[in-house]
Amino acid sequence: MTCYETLFVVKATLTDEETAAQIAKIKDVLAKEGAELVATDDMGMRKLAYPVQKNDRGYYTVLFFKAEGTVINELERNLKINEDVIKFLTVKYVKNKEIAQFDKLVATATKKAEAPVEKAPEATPAPEAASETTEA
Repeated sequence: MTCYETLFVVKATLTDEETAAQIAKIKDVLAKEGAELVATDDMGMRKLAYPVQKNDRGYYTVLFFKAEGTVINELERNLKINEDVIKFLTVKYVKNKEIAQFDKLVATATKKAEAPVEKAPEATPAPEAASETTEA
């Protein structure tokens, strides 16, 4: 099986749930076609280099997977007909140097996904001012 990377951009106007559903839909296409999903890198909301379909921003996601060449046709067909996907790009890794780079990218994406999300420090209540007054 050959190594592939597919980057796609989903419209920024979608809610978090709708965005997650679109990403899941693309992952399902890969699963149905027999591809092995190695890693996923959710890059988040970013500004586009130039407006695409009147969109200035988009939610970027990169999927790293191993599959046969016929899977790419079905994947790209689904990306083309999906109105919420505004851009996509698939890269094929063939040479040994390219595959080594693919492995590095997968390792980075895996570390990023497994890293614990730091919680923001909780706001501590301000110490109350001396509210007691003494009457003489």
